[in-house]
Amino acid sequence: MKYCSQCSHPVSVRVPEGDNRERYVCDNCGSIHYQNPRIIAGCLPVHGDRVLLCKRAIEPRYGYWTLPAGFMENGESTETAALRETREEAQAEVVLRKLYTVTSILHVNQVQMIYLADLPEEKFGISEETLETRLFREDEIPWDELAFTTIGNALRYYFADRAKAEPSFPLRHLEIEPGYAELLLQT
Repeated sequence: MKYCSQCSHPVSVRVPEGDNRERYVCDNCGSIHYQNPRIIAGCLPVHGDRVLLCKRAIEPRYGYWTLPAGFMENGESTETAALRETREEAQAEVVLRKLYTVTSILHVNQVQMIYLADLPEEKFGISEETLETRLFREDEIPWDELAFTTIGNALRYYFADRAKAEPSFPLRHLEIEPGYAELLLQT
């Protein structure tokens, strides 16, 4: 950020009085410009014993598989964003069960929220953001072709939770720190 969005004068980076972090502060009007993490919302759609994945038609990670998810828009709840992203990317209508994984991705200032969802009908398709959509059984998941560590984590948790004698799907809180390439499954 170089200029204030309030008065167009230059900004500098400093710790404002009463704060404890560096912020962009306008040298003219004193406005403090806070920068906050972006929220990504999506679904882990389940149909019978299979999960729905999308092959990305956009960067980053073009051609890799992911769950339908994307950036939350202003004026949306996380649930609404997850449903919208699933419609947009997979042309699928799902029923949300519960919030399943919350991942803080520190090095890119994002928080990813994935909902466990039922896909009642085997209806889905492609979009501008998706090359292919497909239902996968656990043994068919293209693990080496998943777009993001967070997606692999959510899928591993789901299959581990589903395999329990009494399946339960607790909310998982995860944190990925800068430079951390893989997050180990912690159950």
